[in-house]
Order: sequence, then C-alpha cells, then structure tokens
Amino acid sequence: MTPGESQVTAGLKAVPAPQELIPALPEDPLTRRALHLVIREESAPIAHHSIRSALFARLLADHRGAEPGRDYDPQLLFLACVLHDIGLSERGNGRQRFEVDGADAAAAFLTEQNLPAGQVDAVWEAIALHTSPGIAERRGTLCAFVRAGVGMDFGRDTDFVSDATGAAIHAAYPRLSMTTALVDEVVAQAVARPEKAPPHSFPGGVLHERTTPPYRAAIEERTAAARWGN
Repeated sequence: MTPGESQVTAGLKAVPAPQELIPALPEDPLTRRALHLVIREESAPIAHHSIRSALFARLLADHRGAEPGRDYDPQLLFLACVLHDIGLSERGNGRQRFEVDGADAAAAFLTEQNLPAGQVDAVWEAIALHTSPGIAERRGTLCAFVRAGVGMDFGRDTDFVSDATGAAIHAAYPRLSMTTALVDEVVAQAVARPEKAPPHSFPGGVLHERTTPPYRAAIEERTAAARWGN
C-alpha cells in the first residue's frame, strides 16, 4: 500500500458517527486500491455516492438474509458498487454511454490488479447494467444488489434502514447535492460527445430534460422529494 493509499483509507475510516451502524469497508489491498482510484479520479459528490451505494447494497444483502460467500461475493459487490460511476471520471470518459465506459474502465483496472477474468466480467456486467431496470434484476445476485444499492442512495426502497443508520452513513459521506452533480457530469459528457447519450438511454433522457423546459431532470425532482434528498 502506498502512502497515498494509506492516507485515503485512513480518511475514509474517520466516521463521525457510531461505527457499528455502518457496514465495515473491506480491508483487502484490492478494495483499498479501488477506493483510492475513486477518491482520486471522481468528484467528491460522485465518490461519496459510490461508497454509500456499496454500504446500502451490503445493508440490503443482510436485510434479505443473503450470506456472504454463499449467496454473493462481498468483495465483488463492493468493487462493482464503488466503481459503478468511474465512467464519469476523466479516466473513464470514452465514446460510449457512461455506464459502458465505466464498466470498461473498471474491467481494465481490475485486470491490472490480477482479478480473475470471470470475476472481472461479473463486475463489468453489474456496472454496465446498473441503469437498466428489469434487466439487472434478472442477471444474478450481483447485478441485482448493485442496482438496488445505487437506487437506495437515490431514496428508493429504504424503509428497512433505520434513521440512525442513514444519518451515520450521511455523516461519514455527505451527499453534496449528489443527484444534481451526477446529472451535470452526465450531461457535460453528452454535450461534448453526443454519441454518449443515445435515445432511450439514461444519459439520453437526462440530456433531453436538461435542454428542454423546465431544464431539470426528473431524477433530480424525484430524489429531492425522496428520503435522503439531493
């Protein structure tokens, strides 16, 4: 572990809330390097969103009685969640939808880290499908939990999460107007490269909403009215 990785990991552990309320971040070298990558390459609102999504996904797995190592791989769940928006970074910004660019960037990173090809492919699929309702849920536990964990950070299906746990997660990783920041970044990429926002895709939808009256994406309205707010 490099000095920079040590500082990042130490910072992420500085949770100003009861630690027992929040699932522990993985301690293995690969997930520490993934965290370091996300903190370094993504904007703070997106990095915090990615980490919260991983925490929510783990809470959901526990709530549903899924057993780590039997029903799902906790390392792959964390990696897929924490890297799911790496396509919004400069490192991951290519010429495809941000979800697919992000899946490619995550796969390249994990391959460099010597993760087995089958596991890399599983993470790729979960990231590529995380904005695809009705598909991700039918592609296995990993895809389903990643999409659900991301959705929970937008306020969906969070009734089982206590107020104390929600407050602890958000004290550790503040929202920083996450939804608006995310839409801003998706739209900026799409304006620069229109091929990144094909019709009927999530990027295509928010680009259309932001460029026609009232110039606000529906996901911003929904999240603002949801449990956690923007």
